[in-house]
Amino acid sequence: MLKTCGKRLKNNCGAWRCLSMQQSHMNIFDRNAKRLQKERAALNTDVALYDYLKEEVGFRLADRVFDIKREFKTAADIGCNRGYISKHILAECVEHLTLTDTSATMLEQAHGTPGLKISKLLQDEEQLDFEENSMDLIISSLSLHWVNDLPGCFSRIKRSLKPDGVFIASLFGGDTLYELRSSLQLAELERKGGIAPHVSPFTQIRDIGSLLNRAGFTMLTIDTDEVVIGYPSMFELMWDLKGMAENNAAFNRPAHLSRETLLAASAIYKELYGKPNDEGVPATFQIIYLVGWKPGPNQPQPLPRGTAEVSLKDLGNIFEKGGKIKIDTET
Repeated sequence: MLKTCGKRLKNNCGAWRCLSMQQSHMNIFDRNAKRLQKERAALNTDVALYDYLKEEVGFRLADRVFDIKREFKTAADIGCNRGYISKHILAECVEHLTLTDTSATMLEQAHGTPGLKISKLLQDEEQLDFEENSMDLIISSLSLHWVNDLPGCFSRIKRSLKPDGVFIASLFGGDTLYELRSSLQLAELERKGGIAPHVSPFTQIRDIGSLLNRAGFTMLTIDTDEVVIGYPSMFELMWDLKGMAENNAAFNRPAHLSRETLLAASAIYKELYGKPNDEGVPATFQIIYLVGWKPGPNQPQPLPRGTAEVSLKDLGNIFEKGGKIKIDTET
């Protein structure tokens, strides 16, 4: 009996050891498939025709960099694609910018502004390998929504930043392409009796803040913006998504979609979301913008607990009576 218990204990320990060696995240996206999609899109002769959305978001993200009145010595753009941010970053704001991407062709097509020092590195966003405390600024535009281990990616970004360094990024939010998603699901449910993931899942805005806090970022700023673009039909939208290299890259994506399901989805799309007096259909892209800072000694710090002189629950009564709060200027 003791020998049997010993064997069971030994087997259980082996099982626990195997469990401890397993990944702490689930691989949803096929990173190699996404790399190939980006390569095919970059090799198209009319690749610039599909840059309209990423160009706009890259410009808006670069504008947020300009809002920080600081000159950054070293910066990195992870998942730079075709350089949608670097073409707007000025040398007066950033001295040296490192561009990284998984697609060699897209990385070759990325360029910067005159006077900006640029170096390029073929690197996956999931395997960042910058030195610790080496970057003043890390930026990323519409790339991180394809990362499987987003908490680990945020932790590696924080590790690479210097104290008081800043991380600025944008990614697609959960409401992106909800019209296309629901139309395909309704059409497939009616014809096949079930649904398949034809549109990749996106991160919800409510999760971004907790992930950044978990990684150790402070002074977070998170907001969203919706960009609605009109297309002649659902098919032009899907064609443009392929040209942007934003087609589905989930492991469980179906290999084929029948013609009758596509035609039904297009009709449902037009019926549910098309405007009566307008030709074509709208497509919604939810953009999540985030800013996080690595803790540093020069950042504002909260006062110690118990030093407040007025309770928050009494502020309303004080203002109604026209009272003023006494502030000790010596502290």
